[in-house]
Amino acid sequence: MLLQPFWSFLLGHASLLCSPFFPVVFSLSVYLSCCLPYLLLDALASRCALVRRYKLQPASVGSASPGVCLALTLYNHLLFIFPLSVLHWYLRPVHLPEQAPPLPRLLAQVFVCLLLFDFQSFTWHLLHHRVPWLYRTFHKVHHTFSSTSALTAEYTGAWETLSLGLFAASTPVLLGTHPLTQLLFFVVNIWLSVEDHCGYDLPWATHRLVPLGLFGGARHHDLHHLRSRCNYAPYFTHWDRLAGTLCTQY
Repeated sequence: MLLQPFWSFLLGHASLLCSPFFPVVFSLSVYLSCCLPYLLLDALASRCALVRRYKLQPASVGSASPGVCLALTLYNHLLFIFPLSVLHWYLRPVHLPEQAPPLPRLLAQVFVCLLLFDFQSFTWHLLHHRVPWLYRTFHKVHHTFSSTSALTAEYTGAWETLSLGLFAASTPVLLGTHPLTQLLFFVVNIWLSVEDHCGYDLPWATHRLVPLGLFGGARHHDLHHLRSRCNYAPYFTHWDRLAGTLCTQY
């Protein structure tokens, strides 16, 4: 059991893992940690041509205010996610099993969770673009900026934050996954979301590591923010291919 020592370490902090504060602190900590490298790149982009060459929209450097984006993220977490976390803690206390999951099962289930979340998000996203009332009322906030940067990943209204958060939280539960699998899925999901919005087409980006154009990545999602009527899936490209909404050219 390769994961057992790590899981035993986490069990030693069970009171923290089961706390109603943990989901909010964990989510914000992971999110900001994932954003930090790209914020550093943004700080360098205006001064360094080597960094700017990887910017998807070079003229947009600094267009999204980090302070404004961060303020909305904190607002949503404190006023909406935290109360729901307390309610969940009260109604359904967290159960932590003694045994860690086998590594192959953990990795396979994280991949399946990503596939399911990708489908849920694609359907939700397409609906909010095709129904004008839904777009104006809920999704338009996320399209305030036509170019992406890391902190715009969670620049969303309360409805979008909660609905996508519900997809992310319920998917591993529906599959009956181990809590450690859920934690890894949340980390990977947050990282990929930030990378999608980072605004850089870097040589080591995920979409360059996945063959055959099966993963969209930052370029895929930046085109969505630029053109709005294409590339609705957050990560993979197969649903956009099937729906005829895939766009690859600026």
